[in-house]
Amino acid sequence: MSSDFLYQSFLDNSILNIVLFTGILLLGVIFKKLISVRLSRLLFRFFKKYSEGVDESSFIALITKPLKHFVLLIFLFFAFYRLQFPEYWGLAPINQFGIRMIIMKSFQSFMIVSITLVALRIVDFLGLVFMKKAEKTASKMDDQLIPFVKEGLKILIGILGFFVILGSVFSLNISSLIAGLGIGGLAVALAAKETLENLLGSFTIFVDQPFVIGDLVKVGSVSGTVESIGFRSTRIRTLEKSFVTVPNKKMVDAETENLSMRTARRVDFNLHLSYSSTKQQLSEVVSEIRAYLMSHGSTDHKDITTRFNNFGTHSFDIRIDFYILTTDNAEAFAIREEINFAILELIRAKGLSFANLGPAVILPK
Repeated sequence: MSSDFLYQSFLDNSILNIVLFTGILLLGVIFKKLISVRLSRLLFRFFKKYSEGVDESSFIALITKPLKHFVLLIFLFFAFYRLQFPEYWGLAPINQFGIRMIIMKSFQSFMIVSITLVALRIVDFLGLVFMKKAEKTASKMDDQLIPFVKEGLKILIGILGFFVILGSVFSLNISSLIAGLGIGGLAVALAAKETLENLLGSFTIFVDQPFVIGDLVKVGSVSGTVESIGFRSTRIRTLEKSFVTVPNKKMVDAETENLSMRTARRVDFNLHLSYSSTKQQLSEVVSEIRAYLMSHGSTDHKDITTRFNNFGTHSFDIRIDFYILTTDNAEAFAIREEINFAILELIRAKGLSFANLGPAVILPK
């Protein structure tokens, strides 16, 4: 009785085939993650000897998601293989335009896309491996080259996947298509003018190396550390820890200041001393500040300025200008604080006081 029920027909499909379709589909949904992880581990064996510094879990984390789509598509294929469209629907055969052809070509396209995504994730993994190796070298050239090459490979793989879909799925003549693109090349170039300018900018950055990854730069109003240099843009982590993406065209055309190339940090300020100060007091304090800066081990002794510079509206102004011999921000602030305290002690020791430049502002509690 149950056997007869399974072979009963519904929309030209037996109940057995409908049950098999549902079962295969459910198996795919339930086990796609487990199968994709197993496949990821199997695939990792081919890269294991080249993956020094990157463990298996990193590879699985990258590959599992696109593999899940691939596995689910395989289950979908075998599930729909058990079914057929009812004859009385009068659908066109698979080799003619219609629902059958659309479904088949869509499935083929998704399969190629999923394989392409897997290939892109493998490139990401290889990029991660080479970046780990680059971190062990003193040169920053490889740190900049690896992301550049990685993005280039991903673009090529994406283009290849697109042409495979056009050629294999839609049976287009790729050679004729490329020749046709040559005719419309001018229009495409005009439409992609900004993209091409950014691409050329990335090559300029790579060849001239006005900065490399890890450098502290200032471009217009943006200051921060270069985190990556891509084909289209450069990513900068600002001093406020925000993330700014600057087009490479702007990085090349604008005045880009590489702050990491500085050999010293400039300190430039005025001391506003009270008009009750005597000539002797001013002269002595200027001399002693200069002597202190000349004796300090972290200042450039060849470039120190300490002068009675100006008669201000409310004060005698002493100009102090010198360089701290460090490129590290934290160290520069620490040295500047030390010097400021020393100058304060010199001023107090001479019995001098700072001028009152205006009414005091009392903040509300």
